[in-house]
Amino acid sequence: MKNYTYPSVLSIAGFDGSGGAGLQADLKTISALGCYATTVLTALPVQNTTGVKSIFSIPVSVVDEQLASIFDDILPSAVKIGMVHTPQLVETIARYLNQHPSTPVVFDPVMVATSGHKLIEEATKKSLVTHLFPVASIITPNMDEAALLAKMDVKNLDDMYVAGQKILQLGCKSVLLKGGHLKESTLTSLYFKEDGSVLEYSFERYETQNMHGSGCTLSSAIASYIAQGETLERAVQLGQNYVHKAIYHAKDVVIGNGNGPLNHFFDPQKLIKNEME
Repeated sequence: MKNYTYPSVLSIAGFDGSGGAGLQADLKTISALGCYATTVLTALPVQNTTGVKSIFSIPVSVVDEQLASIFDDILPSAVKIGMVHTPQLVETIARYLNQHPSTPVVFDPVMVATSGHKLIEEATKKSLVTHLFPVASIITPNMDEAALLAKMDVKNLDDMYVAGQKILQLGCKSVLLKGGHLKESTLTSLYFKEDGSVLEYSFERYETQNMHGSGCTLSSAIASYIAQGETLERAVQLGQNYVHKAIYHAKDVVIGNGNGPLNHFFDPQKLIKNEME
């Protein structure tokens, strides 16, 4: 009898009790795209659609035990990293990733919430750049996060081109700089590839309040497509298409009193079964 397995994606991220972002968004995205989701909890923010109320830390030793448990049992096909808010957590996560250098890593450097709430301190930002940027296959900052990383204002597409090049020079392999905060009717994201070339992706802007967790969703979608065997460039394209459709199918839905979630299950896929070697 043949045995099969699922492409697995590990989400290392924070909690969102309102269900729109963080681990919850990752679980929905990974599952909707036919992959098997595992998780490591890094923080417990208290938040809803109107914003972050407070953040409770998870002890580093507990994160370490979670990582050991997953890597010892269900080796991920790809890893997505979200909220990591202390240098100690950064170093702990990097240690495990360095032990598995062939595992693709998608890092969403969560620094600023949709509400504008700053989520990490300067020491953590430096630790992210030192320890996680080198092991990540791609990082996916939004314009606010790019501004913090590049130490410049990022207000338009020209700024994005300059900021992306500066971020590449910090030591990461590739960068998808998301243009969701642009004011134009057409939103453009820029993918700075490892070979120095830049690809533009443009999408129609939808008038909607339901954008909560869009960055989490995109990074976990890219990781899911990589886990399925797609190239990084193709995964970037497919991930953005998925998020664009998830926004479209949620644009007229009211969930909560603030920034509502995406519709992750607009076209859910069955779990993919790969034959084991």
